[in-house]
Amino acid sequence: MTAITVVGTPGDRRLSTAAAGGTDGDHRVPAIAVVGTPGDRRVTMFADACVRQGLDEPAVVPWTSVLRGEEIGFRPGTLVRIDSPGEDAEADALLRGPGEPSRIGGGARWHAGFVAGAARVRRAVAATPGAVLLADVEDVSVMFDKRSCHARLSAAGVPVPPALSGPVGGYAELRERMGEARWGRVFVKPAHGSSASGIVALHASGRRVRAVTSAELAAGGLHNSLRLRCYEDEADVAEIVGLLAADGLHVERWFPKAGVGGRAIDLRVVVVDGTPTHAVVRAGRGPITNLHLGGVRGELGTVTAALGPRRWERALEICARAAACFPGSLAAGVDLMIGVDWREFAVAEVNAFGDLLPRLEGLPGGGAEGLDTYGAQVRAILARHAPPRPGEARGAPAGTGKARGAPTGAGEARGTPSGAGEAGGASAGTGKARGAPAGAGGSGWRAPSGPGAPRRETGGGRSGA
Repeated sequence: MTAITVVGTPGDRRLSTAAAGGTDGDHRVPAIAVVGTPGDRRVTMFADACVRQGLDEPAVVPWTSVLRGEEIGFRPGTLVRIDSPGEDAEADALLRGPGEPSRIGGGARWHAGFVAGAARVRRAVAATPGAVLLADVEDVSVMFDKRSCHARLSAAGVPVPPALSGPVGGYAELRERMGEARWGRVFVKPAHGSSASGIVALHASGRRVRAVTSAELAAGGLHNSLRLRCYEDEADVAEIVGLLAADGLHVERWFPKAGVGGRAIDLRVVVVDGTPTHAVVRAGRGPITNLHLGGVRGELGTVTAALGPRRWERALEICARAAACFPGSLAAGVDLMIGVDWREFAVAEVNAFGDLLPRLEGLPGGGAEGLDTYGAQVRAILARHAPPRPGEARGAPAGTGKARGAPTGAGEARGTPSGAGEAGGASAGTGKARGAPAGAGGSGWRAPSGPGAPRRETGGGRSGA
């Protein structure tokens, strides 16, 4: 088996065998370090991908060590991957301060702490001869700020939903500005949230309001819930928006999404090294489709058949363009909305860590057939940084060619999508909630199936979308 060196936690037994680079005879492979949470699914799935491609299982530099200010040291030539802190309670407390992990709030503090930690990693890499950071700290910072991300995409001509400009201070100001824009339905998003945490799908007409959200309004504030709730008491909605506004809001006009079998749908498309390699359909009974909030994986072949070859190609091309707005990032998860007419598209978000999609294999023709999202990234890393062994004919990595259905020059229609993020909400907080479970919604339109569609989606359960 080819050796791969990883920098880990001080005292980790695997460090005793670490070297500046692994060797296979006279062939050297780069050392790799992963900044993440030991035991987290993201870390273990990346490690599994390394093993499947003939590499040793990586060790981990814990985010808690980085955030506590402990010394970070890498061996010369190390390739350093930054991953999400995941749901580690200690890391969360270091980022947001002490408190119940399921609480909603502290996003601005989390963002500042995460960016500062990533910058520490970047400085350690810069001080190490030959070391390379496999991420761009500024890219990640922008992707975790919905306002900045929206502005960057818009400036690049990527279709995005119309959004209110400037800060929104609370519910009264939100309603006033909705009236000025003549918007009756909006998505209210915490500026620094993820996993649909705190997102509110709001429909307001006069004193009648209906808000669908994963936020549970309980004693002590807002908490994440693993089910969607519906609030129709305006006082409750005003309180929710007011609590969210303390960390900053991003407000987008509602986008009516295409539906299949009574469920609204959107796409999470993972782009690796410039190429859309993986796609999953997320289908929900309500306006928020995240899989960990009751959404399900839909039938990709049904969606591509409904779109037709040209519009499917355009969809992937838009995702590639969105990811290209973050050129220092090896991979990104793009949330793409499809309009009810199956002709309009818009990007809701670009996720720095949107690759947690268990049991999802690559798109046909995308350069990652038979690989999961982590396998595609490992292949791309090795293609960039590890020369092939003498006589080895290495296959083309993801990102070296155009994905099936990603032509250049394709146009896009304007759209105004709803928001969605990656998976990973915490359990509901304490106290009795005032919101009832959200009701069913979505279109009853059923897309036709047809020959030549991509392979059927398999797997399920909680994923990174």
